Amino acid sequence: MTENKSSEVKKSALLKWQVGERVVYPSHGVGEIVAIESNELFGPGAQVYVLELIQSPRRVTIATEKAEKGALRPIVSAEEANRIIASLKEPPPASKAVPWTKRQRILNDKLASCCLQDVADVVRELYHLKNVKDLSFSQRRLFDTGIGLIVQELSISLKRPVEEIEEEIRAMFV
Repeated sequence: MTENKSSEVKKSALLKWQVGERVVYPSHGVGEIVAIESNELFGPGAQVYVLELIQSPRRVTIATEKAEKGALRPIVSAEEANRIIASLKEPPPASKAVPWTKRQRILNDKLASCCLQDVADVVRELYHLKNVKDLSFSQRRLFDTGIGLIVQELSISLKRPVEEIEEEIRAMFV
């Protein structure tokens, strides 16, 4: 093995995530790390995780340095998954009247957060808003995106089929 290859192997052994692990890339969903590579686009000697997203046939490249600082997170535990499902059944907390553009920014930020509970809060809030008035196109898109993110992760966490989890969640919102 060359010295350059040897140092790359040592570097990747020190990384938090390894090839084959499933992780969550907030706002993109669950993916599997399929490679750890060098990539000069992220700086000299930079390493990246190559993540293959489960919900869509896309690959995403994330600098290992960024990932180590919280850009990736582990899939929630089964206990946390059950708490999230229970929270979806609760009414949303009262919120102040905010212009839709500002509210949409807040909801988008929550969808992109590293916390699955934030995503569940977005879904719950939009569902209850839907009972008051018809959702706009962008609101429906946020709702569907949120459900998709939740379903992916809960399916893996609870080891249940995606269809079953989605059916259970959508049944809450009928």
